Amino acid sequence: MTSANPDHLSLPDGWTTSAPDLSDLPRLGDLRGAAAAPFTGSSVVNQDALAAEVAGPMSWTRRQVVARDADGVVRAWAWAHDRAAGRVVVGVDVDRGVPEADELAAAGYAWAARQGRELAAQRGLRRTQLDAGSYAGDETQRRWLAAAGYGRARSWLQMSRPVVAEEALRGILPDPRPGVTVRRVATHDDGMPVADDLQTVHRVLESAFEDHFNSYRESFGEFLVRLRSDPGHRWDHWWLAFVSDPQRPDVPPEPMGALVGAVLPSGPSGKEGSYIEYLGADRRARGRGVATALLFAVVRDAAARGRDRVGLEVDADSPTGAASLYESWGWRTAYVTESWHQDVDV
Repeated sequence: MTSANPDHLSLPDGWTTSAPDLSDLPRLGDLRGAAAAPFTGSSVVNQDALAAEVAGPMSWTRRQVVARDADGVVRAWAWAHDRAAGRVVVGVDVDRGVPEADELAAAGYAWAARQGRELAAQRGLRRTQLDAGSYAGDETQRRWLAAAGYGRARSWLQMSRPVVAEEALRGILPDPRPGVTVRRVATHDDGMPVADDLQTVHRVLESAFEDHFNSYRESFGEFLVRLRSDPGHRWDHWWLAFVSDPQRPDVPPEPMGALVGAVLPSGPSGKEGSYIEYLGADRRARGRGVATALLFAVVRDAAARGRDRVGLEVDADSPTGAASLYESWGWRTAYVTESWHQDVDV
């Protein structure tokens, strides 16, 4: 949803504010792409995702405002996403070529903080975390964030692994270890997923990430709606892993791992890719090869679909050494992003 008070954004004389609409997409894509290009190597922006943010399902949990100069050109875009109780994700994209860039960034982050407080108040909270992002090495965004009161909290490796069609053949990729089985979530005859499996995915992931950095609980409804709003979402990209106890063959295998994937837009090769949104293994099953089995199920699936890559994000500072494991399985870091946090009182 858009902000009820967009004019609270402080702007230079003669400038105006409004909620963004679909006619603004080209300009918003330019702002976001220009900020990304020096660090990702590409200014290409996923247009479907951008449209979903501005006027689609992803917009329903967002407040947004754009700033226009005296000629009506969009020079800044600020948004606040009501992610979950105690978590508001914020973003500010600014045209860095205008003299007012610093002023626009400060106004955007101040506006986002007000929205974060209002969203937290609506949830009955007294305090919330504002979660913003930057590319590693983007000193301009870092300066804006620090000036707005944010502190750098974590770095994230954006990794990718190439996929070739031959990998869909059995024997090229490792099979799950004995006692581990992997399958997609079950579906009804009409292709819609079975509710019990979706709830199991959520339950396994919530348990798996309890001991991870900045972990917080997201309700099943919030989790489901947020993932479903992504244009790349597909129900047949949800997976479960089960572990059986060889000492107790009479006990059914227990769900111990879950993975949620999505479709990446076509890249330079003209082929789509697969993306791993979430991958988690129950702590009781770590070291049993559950995560590996899920990973290579996705690689096989991507190869069978004719895709050329599988992407994922991993905590660069994870004490588990996950990045090294991914590298040993063929993933390489394409670029690095950062989380910047600020806790605010309502």
